Amino acid sequence: MKIQERTGAGQGRSAAPAQPSVGDRLPTPPRERKPALAALAVLLILVGALGATMLVLQAGDRVEVVKVTKEIPAGESVNTSNATSVLVAKDDSINYVEWSQLDTLKTYKAKSTIYAGTVVIGDMFAKGSSLPAGKAAVGVALKEGQYPSDIKAGDTVAVYDVDSRSSGSNSSSDNNGSSSAASSGGLIVDSAKVNTVAADDDATVSTGNLSLTLLVDQSDAAAVAKAASAGAVAVVHVSGN
Repeated sequence: MKIQERTGAGQGRSAAPAQPSVGDRLPTPPRERKPALAALAVLLILVGALGATMLVLQAGDRVEVVKVTKEIPAGESVNTSNATSVLVAKDDSINYVEWSQLDTLKTYKAKSTIYAGTVVIGDMFAKGSSLPAGKAAVGVALKEGQYPSDIKAGDTVAVYDVDSRSSGSNSSSDNNGSSSAASSGGLIVDSAKVNTVAADDDATVSTGNLSLTLLVDQSDAAAVAKAASAGAVAVVHVSGN
C-alpha cells in the first residue's frame, strides 16, 4: 500500500519547468527618437529637389549661337563652312550672335583674327572694310621657294624684294667692306600679317603657286605692290607667330 501511494504521488508531478505567465514578461525599453537626424534628412531632400529644379530651368533657358570652327582672318566673314551652332546659357549682358542671325553676319567683316573654337559676339565684327587703322591689304602671287611651306593665315612674315637686278645695282659697301642692300633690293617689310592664303587651284600641285593677302603699313604698301607686280616678292616667317 505504501508503495502504491508513492507511485501515485510521482505521477502528478511535471518534469518541465513552470513557464512565467504573459503578464510577468520584462518591459521593452522605448526607442530613442532623434529629431535632429530627421530634420537633416528632410533638409537634404529639399536641397536635392531645389537643385534638380534649377538644372531643369537652366537647361530650358538656353540660346543657339554662332561658334567659329576655322580661323577667320581680319577682314573676312563668317559662313557655314567656318562656323557652327552651339547652345549656351542665355545672358543678356553678353552680345551673343544667335544662329538665326548668320545670314546677316555674313555681310560683316572680322575686325581682327578670330580663332577656331571662339563663340563670337557682335563686337568682333564691323560693316564693310575692317582693316586696322593705318594698314593696307596687298595681294602677292608667289612661286614655290618664295614662301614657307607651312604658311597660313595669321602668320607674321617679313617681306623681301628678291629681284637680283635691283639688288645688284643698289648695293653699297660699308666701312668693313661688306655690302648692304638698299630699300629697293632687300627687306621691304620686317613684320607683315598674312590675312588670307589661296592656292592656285589644282595648279598648286604642279607649280607650287600661292596667292597671299598681306596686311602691311600703308607707307609700305606701294613698295610691296611694286615688287609683287614684278614677281619678285618672297616672304619668310619671323618671330611673333
